[in-house]
Amino acid sequence: MAEYDYDMVVIGSGPAGQRAAVQAAKLGKRAAIVERHNEIGGVMVNTGTIPSKTLREAVMYLTGYRERGIYGESYSVKNDITMSDLTIRTNHVMQQKTDTLRHQLLRNRVRLITADASFIDSHTIDLASTDGRNHQPITTDKVVVAVGTSAAPPDDMQVDGKLIFLSDDILDLPELPRSLAIIGGGVIGLEYGSVFATLGIRVTLIDRYPKLLHFVDGEVVDTLMYHMRQKRMTLRLDEEVTWAETFEDDRGEHVRIRLVSGKQIVSDAALYSIGRTGATKSLNLEAVGLKANRRGQLAVNEFYQTSAPNIYAAGDVIGFPNLASTSGEQGRLAACHAFGQPANSVPELFPYGIYTIPEISMVGRTEEDMTEDVVPYEVGRAQYREIARGQIIGDDSGLLKLLFHIRTRKLLGVHIIGEGASELVHIGQAVLALGGTVDYFVDTVFNYPTLAECYKTAALDGINRLGV
Repeated sequence: MAEYDYDMVVIGSGPAGQRAAVQAAKLGKRAAIVERHNEIGGVMVNTGTIPSKTLREAVMYLTGYRERGIYGESYSVKNDITMSDLTIRTNHVMQQKTDTLRHQLLRNRVRLITADASFIDSHTIDLASTDGRNHQPITTDKVVVAVGTSAAPPDDMQVDGKLIFLSDDILDLPELPRSLAIIGGGVIGLEYGSVFATLGIRVTLIDRYPKLLHFVDGEVVDTLMYHMRQKRMTLRLDEEVTWAETFEDDRGEHVRIRLVSGKQIVSDAALYSIGRTGATKSLNLEAVGLKANRRGQLAVNEFYQTSAPNIYAAGDVIGFPNLASTSGEQGRLAACHAFGQPANSVPELFPYGIYTIPEISMVGRTEEDMTEDVVPYEVGRAQYREIARGQIIGDDSGLLKLLFHIRTRKLLGVHIIGEGASELVHIGQAVLALGGTVDYFVDTVFNYPTLAECYKTAALDGINRLGV
C-alpha cells in the first residue's frame, strides 16, 4: 500500500470542508485543509451565510421591525441607519466565527494550509503560494473538493462594487443607496431585497421567471410577495434585462436598466444576483479526468463521490440546495464513505431556511409536487395571529402549514413563514423522520405561550377538514 502524506486533503474551508476534515480526523485519519485565503470559513463566514444573516439581524434590531406590530410602523431603535451601523455587528460575528472554526480544527489536529491547490494527479496536489512563486506537492489517499462558489458576474454590465455590485460586495458598500434594483429573484436576491426594503430603501426586483422560488410552497411564496409589496418593493417578474448603464446628473450617480419589454428602471444602485459559479477553474481538473459543467459544478453520486473514485466533492460546488447546513452534512457523509464508516442520512428531509423578512422554512413535500404525483393529502393551517405568542411578539401575519395523507394521516410536509420559522420547522422535521402522523400534534401538549402551539392548531384544523 502506498504511503501518503495525508489520508485526506480537503480543498476549501467552508462548512463542507470543515465537516469532512473533522470527520476524517475523528476516525483517526491524518487530515489537512487547503484554503487559498487567509480567512477561513469560505463563503459561509466571509461573504455569504454569516454576514448576510447577521446583517439581517442588525436591520431587524435597528429598524425596530419586530416591535412595529405593537408600537406602529414609525417605531425604530435608530434613525438614519448607516452601512457602518450594520457592519459593526457583522464584523464582530464574523471574527467570532473564524476564531471558533480555527479552534475546532486545532483541537481535532487538522492541519490548515494557506495555498492555492491544483491537481497533479489523483493522489498528488500542488500547493502554490499566494504570489504563485513557490510550489510544493503533497500526496493524499482521499480528496474532498469543497471549494464553494463565487457570485456569477454579468455579461452585459460593468461591476464596480459601488453602483453595480454583486452579493459578495455588499459589506464593502460605502453607503446605503436610496433606491436599489435587484436583478435575479433567487434566494440571495430575495433575502437582500427584503433586508434593504426593511431599511426603507425603494427596491425593484427583476426576475426572468413568472414565479419566484419554484421549490417553495406556492401559498408561502404568495404570502412573501404580499409582505414585499407592503414594504413598497416593486416586483418585475417574467422580465429580462437587455442592458444597464451608469450615468450622472445634478442629483448624483445612478443606474439605468432597460428590459426586453421596453420598461426602464432608474435606481441609485443595482445588485446583480443571477446565480453563483463553482470555484473550480484553477484546480486543473483535467489532470484527474474530471470536468465541471458550465456553472463550474462537479457531478457526484449518492456518496458525494466523483467519477474519480478517491476524489469526492461536497457543498455548493455540487449545486442545489446550496445551504450551509446541507453542505456540512455532505462533507461529513463524504468522509464517512471515503473511509468505510457507516453513516445514515435522509436528504429528502433536509430542512430549508430562507432568511427573507419574514423568514421561510420548510421540510418535506409541497402541495404542488403531491398534486402532480396524485397523492391524496389534506392541509392544516395555523395563523400566528390566532396564537397567544404571535400576539405577544406582534407577528400577526405568520403562517404554519401541515400537509398529511388523507387515509394514513401520515405527516408529509411542513411549511412556515413568519418569525422563528427556521427554528420552528425542526419539530415537524423530527415527526417526519420518525414517520409520525398529524395526530401526534393533537395529542401533544406544547408550552404556553409559544409559537410551537401552531402545530396543534394546524393539526386540529386539518383533521376538521377531513369531516370525521
